[in-house]
Order: sequence, then structure tokens, then C-alpha cells
Amino acid sequence: MFRGVFTALITPFNKDGSVDYGALRDLVEIQIAGGVNGLVPVGTTGESPTVTHEENVKIVEVVVDQAKGRVPVIAGTGSNCTDEAIQMTKRAKEIGADATLQVAPYYNKPNQEGFYRHFVTIAETCELPVIVYNIPGRTGKNVEPETILRLAGHPLIAGVKEASGSMAQVMEIIAKRPDGFAVLSGDDNLTLPIVALGGDGVVSVASNLVPGRMSAFVKALLEGRMEEARRRHYELLPLFKAIFIDTNPIPVKYAMTLLSSLSIQEVYRLPLCPLAEDKKRLVKTVLEDLGII
Repeated sequence: MFRGVFTALITPFNKDGSVDYGALRDLVEIQIAGGVNGLVPVGTTGESPTVTHEENVKIVEVVVDQAKGRVPVIAGTGSNCTDEAIQMTKRAKEIGADATLQVAPYYNKPNQEGFYRHFVTIAETCELPVIVYNIPGRTGKNVEPETILRLAGHPLIAGVKEASGSMAQVMEIIAKRPDGFAVLSGDDNLTLPIVALGGDGVVSVASNLVPGRMSAFVKALLEGRMEEARRRHYELLPLFKAIFIDTNPIPVKYAMTLLSSLSIQEVYRLPLCPLAEDKKRLVKTVLEDLGII
């Protein structure tokens, strides 16, 4: 199930700061038409830190309803409080989500045993497949390969979104994982090496903008067409760099305001704020050069 391109959906906001559910439904349709393999609402790219728990669940509900089973939905329902994560994940399961993305607990920085117990408790209490989200740059602590591999032995821990930036860590997990445990890149620009080494795909920010191109790129990788995959990687590399010129999802959300196919507002919730003008010019130039706008 967890193989290919899974779009880390942005959360569109109206000018008054409320969630724009109509634009979200349009975005889901564009993603599915573009051939992505799944949708990941309310992750980092979906501004999960600043949506309320009720909004979080409602966003998942809208995405599940709009997807109508055409692609799996991996609901971002993580928290650094295990009980909160369980509450939201239970609701996501009731709504019809296919799996849950669970970020490594942030700020309280548990030890490795704490990480293990956190993820297993959520999986066993909610009985929904868990994708572990390891992103130490945001959470302050790495989920070590030994812990990921220990978790991989649990039947309800389905995979990991690896955003540690450490290829040594990714290789160790891929080399030692059990069959059926998915390893997904958490960085668009590391998709090629991770999949080439045996990974299963990517949870992608860039596919918000170019779902078709990202799908073709990863499909070529998974099918072993490396020359084509390299060509597509280098074509998209300026985009991968541009959408991380500032804190995600600020650049990608600005870029999406430039698309004629969607009505996205350049609205964030504090402490996120709009992109500086010089960075806007850079992003716009990249989109023009790639024929995206």
C-alpha cells in the first residue's frame, strides 16, 4: 500500500484565517488526477502545529470524503502527548483514514524506549497502521535506526517517513527491515538516492505543485529506469531547492498561489508569515523556468 508518491497536502486558509475546505477538495482532485499514490493531510506541510484538534480531524474527514477510496489517506494525527495522539487517531480511523502519520514526540524529547512505547501504544490502542515520522531537525531528537527496526517488527507499524537527512541511517534501516515495512523519503531532493537504495517512495511537498511530474519521476525510479529518473530528478531539483528556501510550507504555499488551476490564498497562521519579496521572486522564476506557471 505504501509505495510511490504520497503528497503532504498544504492546508488552504481563507483570508479570515479559517480553513478553506473547498480549495482543499479541489487540491485532492488535482492530486489524484496527477497520479499520486496517496494523500497525507495535516503533516508539517499542512501546518499541523497551528490548526486546532477539531480542525485537524475535520481536514482529515474532508480529504477522506473527497478521495472516496481512490487512493489511501495517511492522516497526520501525531502529538508529543500520547493520549492526544490516540484521541485524534481514533477519530481518524472512524472517519475512514487508511493509516496514520505519527511524528516523533517533540519538545519533551523522550529516550529511545519512550519513542518505542509511544508508537506501539498508539498502534495497539487505535488498531490503525502507523507510519513513523522521524524529523529530528524539528523534533529535537532522532529516532535511532535500532528503534525504527524494533518498531518494524510490530504488525501495525507499517513504515517510516525518514527525514533525518542521514543516508547512513536510511541505508541501515533499508538493509535490515523486515518484508513489508515501507521506507519513504521525507525530503524531495533525497528521493532518488533513497529509492535507488531500496526505499519505497516519498512523502512529497513538491507534488502539491507538480503531482504528475513527481509521479512519473518516482515511477521511473521504482521500475528501475534510472537514466530517466536521473533526468527527471535534475529537472525538478531547482524546484526542490526553491520550496525549501524558507521554512516549509511557506514557499510551497506561496508557489501555489501562482497556479491558475487552484484558488489558494497566501494566508498562514502565526508564527508563520509570508515569504520575503526577494524570495518570492526566486520561487516565481523557478516556476516559470520549469513551465509550471
